[in-house]
Amino acid sequence: SCYIDDKVTRVAWLNRSNILYAGKDKWSIDGRVQLLTNTKTEYSIVIINVDVADEGLYTCSYQTEDKPHTSQVYLIVQVPAKIINISSSITVNEGSDVNLQCLAVGKPEPTITWKQLQGSFSNEGELLDITEINRQQAGEYECITSNGVSTPDSKKVLITVNYPPHITSVKNAQSPVGRTATLRCEAMAVPAADFEWFKDEKRLISGTDGLSITSENSWSVILFSNVTSRHYGNYTCLASNTLGSFNTSLRLLKPGLPFNQGATHTVSALLLVLLPSTLIALLRTI
Repeated sequence: SCYIDDKVTRVAWLNRSNILYAGKDKWSIDGRVQLLTNTKTEYSIVIINVDVADEGLYTCSYQTEDKPHTSQVYLIVQVPAKIINISSSITVNEGSDVNLQCLAVGKPEPTITWKQLQGSFSNEGELLDITEINRQQAGEYECITSNGVSTPDSKKVLITVNYPPHITSVKNAQSPVGRTATLRCEAMAVPAADFEWFKDEKRLISGTDGLSITSENSWSVILFSNVTSRHYGNYTCLASNTLGSFNTSLRLLKPGLPFNQGATHTVSALLLVLLPSTLIALLRTI
């Protein structure tokens, strides 16, 4: 808007050196620029659907009887923050270094924040560097960008951390002949562990010798539908994936014998290389 008085004889709006309007005559070929008000007290134009290219200096030039005058205004076009590029979801082995990038544009310059959705971790800046990532740092990470112009923009990246199996829980059993019994073994691993069962170094097969084996992603169970004397003894649960293996001993006992819920665990050589030192120390105390 350009505010004038009745002493003004001629008026014009210019963008830089380009004439947009002279009086009521339009000089600009841009259809978005229109004359809004043309009275003795106000001479105003409107720019519809403003764009970043419209930013710049605008000049209202007006002529009185004695001399020409100018009034200038600088148009600043703000642009909401928007993420234009972000790293893809990745899968890495535990102990690897992870580097993620999130690029955003906007005006004013937007801020960028990385947040771990399942934890309290956050990091300022477009780069997220995680050194020797562990399994607790797996999950979704969200990049959020904002510059106060509009609502923040955000995108998510999933980090999957592979690690070797670790048996977390076992269930021994004590049952008389002719009854049912269950041995249970639970393990954490990514990718999910494959389970195998052994008795006296012989691999057990589901559906033979009066037992059935059921396994899911994180657990495996032996069900004895009719316990016989040959079923009593020590059993081994072996959990393995591409990164290593872990086994533990369980027992099926006759009633009346000492029942110890404890178990012996064994870690493969590959697993010892890949496991964090703190976990290895913990295993040695079991």
